[in-house]
Amino acid sequence: MSPLPAPGAPLPHYVSTAPFDPQATENLTAAQSRIHLASQKQLMWWKFKQHRLALISGFFLAAVYLMIVIVEFLAPYGLHTRNVDFIHAPPQRVHLFDKGSFVGPFVYGRSMALDLDTLHRVYTERPNDVQPIRFFCRGDAYKFWGLVTSDYHLVCPAIGGQMFLLGTDRLGRDVLSRILYGARISLTIGLIGISISFVLGIVIGGLAGYWGGFFDLVVQRLIEVLQSLPSLPLWMALAAIMPVTWSPIVIYFGITVILGIIDWTGLARAVRSKLLALREEDYVQAAQLMGASTPRIIGRHLVPGFMSHLIASATISIPSMILGETALSFLGLGLRPPITSWGILLTEAKSVSVIAFYPWLLYPIIPVVLVILAFNFLGDGLRDAADPYK
Repeated sequence: MSPLPAPGAPLPHYVSTAPFDPQATENLTAAQSRIHLASQKQLMWWKFKQHRLALISGFFLAAVYLMIVIVEFLAPYGLHTRNVDFIHAPPQRVHLFDKGSFVGPFVYGRSMALDLDTLHRVYTERPNDVQPIRFFCRGDAYKFWGLVTSDYHLVCPAIGGQMFLLGTDRLGRDVLSRILYGARISLTIGLIGISISFVLGIVIGGLAGYWGGFFDLVVQRLIEVLQSLPSLPLWMALAAIMPVTWSPIVIYFGITVILGIIDWTGLARAVRSKLLALREEDYVQAAQLMGASTPRIIGRHLVPGFMSHLIASATISIPSMILGETALSFLGLGLRPPITSWGILLTEAKSVSVIAFYPWLLYPIIPVVLVILAFNFLGDGLRDAADPYK
């Protein structure tokens, strides 16, 4: 038998201090090692890439949100530029060849005549009037984000010509340019609204799930009352409260606050249900015993545990806010001119006669549909990637 160590002497160390090599216990191939040793973020990214539709939607939304940053440069005309000689002009086709020879992107000039029977303007192309489209050119002056004056555009009509790729409205304004400008309001209102909704949902739902008791009871009854109210009449009532004397910017932020206040209930219930399960975990009890405060436990320990679920919820909630703004503006209860959004553009197509004679005024519905679909596909992909082990 080995002698006992002297009192106070360190005990012998029988654990190997050599670095642990996972290959020493399991014979893994290179492909298996790549997966077994990958981090959680890598696994989620690989799972997300397998959802091709979600990946394409993500790139599309990234391009759209980058576009609204430089919308003044991308739009061929200014937001309020009027072409009084081309009121309700239909879209022009872009051509590359003229009489068998390559010219490059161009449009044909037009002449307008008034139909005395229907009192509608009739536009006829002039085949001999070739108007080349200019790129990186000088055009209508604008203030970039209301700060820097410039007149540089990505694409412009020919000098002295016209280029209405999506037609014009009742004041002769280019529909394409107004759709691009409207994207800035319609897309950002969803981001601001979801920020308000997330703050309310995480704070109220988190406290209800963590504390429980009487506070949870009050929150659940409040959520049930709000969810029992019809959405559209509630939007209309809250929007009608705002005075007409308010400036368009104040109304814009008012609409975002309304959308955020209404949309927090579903997220609050999801957060509450998650925290009810997570608050019984050992690491939460350990944080409580160490004296951590309630905001720290919720913010640093509980919320990160289901952050992927929150991200997926955001991609689903943003479309509902975009649709909410579009519906309110279409009904005349949301944003008002001179602010331009997709909902305001669609107010031009309220009449059946307008749709029958000028169907291109419905084109703003196309980006609304594309963005909503892209957010839903992206949400599906993020929801699948949130649990890469399935």
